[in-house]
Amino acid sequence: MSVRLSADTLSDIAGKAAVPGYDRSGLAPGILHFGVGNFHRAHQAVYLDELFEKGEGHDFAIVGAGVMPSDAAMRDKLASQDYLTTVVEQDNARTSARVTGPMIDMLPVGDTAAIIDKLADPAIRIVSLTVTEGGYFIDSDGVFDPSHPAIAADGQNPDAPKTVFGLIGAGLKLRRERGVQPFTVMSCDNIPHNGKVCRGSVVGTARLSDPDFAAWIDQNVAFPNGMVDRITPATSQREIDHCRETFGIDDEWPVYCEEFKQWVLEDDFPAGRPALEKVGVQFVPDVAPYEAMKIRILNGGHAIIAYPAGLMDVHFVHEAMETDLVAKFLDKLEAEEVLPIVPPVPDTDLSDYYALIKRRFANPKIGDTVRRLCLDGSNRQPKFIVPSILDNLKAGKSPDGLALESALWCRYCLGVTDSGATIEPNDPNWDKLTERARAAESDPTAWLSMTDVYGSLKDEPRFAEPFAKWLKMLAEKGTAETLKAYLGEG
Repeated sequence: MSVRLSADTLSDIAGKAAVPGYDRSGLAPGILHFGVGNFHRAHQAVYLDELFEKGEGHDFAIVGAGVMPSDAAMRDKLASQDYLTTVVEQDNARTSARVTGPMIDMLPVGDTAAIIDKLADPAIRIVSLTVTEGGYFIDSDGVFDPSHPAIAADGQNPDAPKTVFGLIGAGLKLRRERGVQPFTVMSCDNIPHNGKVCRGSVVGTARLSDPDFAAWIDQNVAFPNGMVDRITPATSQREIDHCRETFGIDDEWPVYCEEFKQWVLEDDFPAGRPALEKVGVQFVPDVAPYEAMKIRILNGGHAIIAYPAGLMDVHFVHEAMETDLVAKFLDKLEAEEVLPIVPPVPDTDLSDYYALIKRRFANPKIGDTVRRLCLDGSNRQPKFIVPSILDNLKAGKSPDGLALESALWCRYCLGVTDSGATIEPNDPNWDKLTERARAAESDPTAWLSMTDVYGSLKDEPRFAEPFAKWLKMLAEKGTAETLKAYLGEG
């Protein structure tokens, strides 16, 4: 018999899963988090839960916030179970569940006044974000775009902002007026130099209405860079049913993830921070080598396997790794065009790191889907793939395999797999991408002309020519035969 997750039923759940051993009534808010999705609840919230179990950091509990319509549904579900979450860790050898309790509230979605008021609360010393790679309003070079309609609207109405960055600015302004020390802004998204990018978005939004205040933010607010890592699939009915049937817990939105997790942070928290180093967070002077390693090898690797697998109707990521052509494509491309241009990382062997990544991709228990990896390519490609293309060109090397990866993404965006099955829209810019993919069938530069993704790469023959070659071959021979040609097996 299953038990509905709530604070009142934790004693009943204790025999089925680990539950908080700390007194949640003694927690006090110290972090306001935007974007209470699966990754946040499997990563930052888990680290805090582990710290709270040690009897430390109880004044750094989480208050959630959101600006997207989907955030309202998340708030309703979490509120109904007292902001508790079942986190199920799945390794090849074991599966375990724990109920985490570091979140104590979530503000009403769309209530600008409530969010700004909480941001101004002196108890809030950290504002963290997981708003996805596409949520920072940046171009292919990682530069903030102040012309975006949502940002422009905040510039015209700074006292009633709708974006995360407008809200953060409004909260900082109110703190300054009240003589309250600024909070630290901590991005937890997979973006190179995420702290720097987040600074650009907050400062850039503020500059539209008050340049002097924007300069004050730039000079007085900390934005530490960080690298986060944990494979966390989306929750579907499959996970909800598994949680109930395996652990006897009725959780409206459990989180399933791999056992592995990593967090590397620059230690720049003037207003204070929890002692996360006691639960495995690495604090370093410069996070850049770690984030380059992860973004290019892991996130880039996800893109490398995603599009050929999607075109060949492979559903799960572990099944993609079991598909010989896809696995060999990943090995060859990583070995020849990714690993050689990743800068050295302290105390890390990149070959060992890649071997770990492959084992994680191949974990059959995670149930991560190829479709999730294919999602939002227009925002992910310029961050995870294009930097490797540019660095290969700078090194005088041909990015032949990366050109094939780009051609596979283009082919995927036609919206039809090799078998003729329809690919449902899988990108915020899907219609535009599909239109360009069709045009690229006769003119490959139509795809490479997306300067927000590729910059000026369409004018670089060392990339544009192999891209055109592979795109033509994909159209004529299909994904499998094209991969064989790249691997020398054709």
